[in-house]
Amino acid sequence: MWLRLRQMLVKEFIQVFRDKRTRFLLFGPPVIQMVIFGYAATLDIQHVPTAILDYENSQVSRDFISRFQGSCYFDIRERTLDRERVRRLVDHGDVLLALQINAGFSEQLRKGQTANVQVIVDASNSNTALVSLGYVNQIASKFAKDYQTEMLNRSSPGMLRQMPSIVLERQPWFNPDLRSQWFFVPGVMGNLVTLVIVLLTAFAIVREREIGTLEQIMVTPITQLEFILGKTIPFFLIGLFDAALITAVGTLWFRVPLKGSLLVLATGTVLYLFCVLGIGLLISTLSANQQQAMVSAFFFLMPAIIFSGFASPISSMPTWLQFLTLADPLRYFIVILRGIFLKGVGFDVLWPQMASLAIFAVLILFASVMRFHKSLD
Repeated sequence: MWLRLRQMLVKEFIQVFRDKRTRFLLFGPPVIQMVIFGYAATLDIQHVPTAILDYENSQVSRDFISRFQGSCYFDIRERTLDRERVRRLVDHGDVLLALQINAGFSEQLRKGQTANVQVIVDASNSNTALVSLGYVNQIASKFAKDYQTEMLNRSSPGMLRQMPSIVLERQPWFNPDLRSQWFFVPGVMGNLVTLVIVLLTAFAIVREREIGTLEQIMVTPITQLEFILGKTIPFFLIGLFDAALITAVGTLWFRVPLKGSLLVLATGTVLYLFCVLGIGLLISTLSANQQQAMVSAFFFLMPAIIFSGFASPISSMPTWLQFLTLADPLRYFIVILRGIFLKGVGFDVLWPQMASLAIFAVLILFASVMRFHKSLD
């Protein structure tokens, strides 16, 4: 058995590595995509193109605008008094946000009244709009507090010292600087491992069937179990190498801390690789040609990434979709990755995810093997 299996493995590795372009595609794109997605996948918003309509043009309004100029979150592109001009700028995408300061702004502040500032925002991208409005609110609140403090300091210094205040002491755990890259990079790792292994395995058997070599292999003394092992073990080893490579890029290039145990990370990765190998093998046995395998693979990949909680929290999804995400192995793997990288937790915390992946791996591999037997019959 071992001799036949070794020959099958040698055949697969020769077939995989005989082409220079194939060798590059196995290891080059995961690293390139890791670097690109690591920078692109972020919720941090900076340099929002902004227009200013200052109908007052006083010292106070200019001081208020300077707070936005000194912020890295906003990039003031144009000052105008023409509201129609602002509409055209927003329509063409030249600015995403506009601040309108009406006449009487400083007078209202001086009298202790509410000074309204209109914020015009392009909400076609709701996430950008919400985050930008949050930044505007922070700057406006800080300006109002500073203005009030300065007024009281001039008129009633004693009252200023007696005014109650609440100071929030932030203590963000696991990500002190609130870097969205630390949140996204582990998720990108899981997505890339899924993409590479599912696509490789999905073509494993269907390629043999399409070029007519599957029947030739099956008439040899090799058993069906040896054939399946010979088809999956090479991709399992490639998946382990890609996972290690992507992990190195995440920790060394993006400086995402690896606080947990490498043993826990390796265990979770191995269990997840068994899951995606089974999924790829099942797709391969269900497809008649490589085009069908490609379409079927992407039919699985897109929902798997969306339902995994990679970008948006699962708790924000409708209840019926939250139950549907329980059937997504990538959901558990991303929890494992973020738990190990950011929180440094171990088996005592991650065992439910590990157990879920183990159950998925057994069920999916069993279904794949059964389907492979049926397809041969």
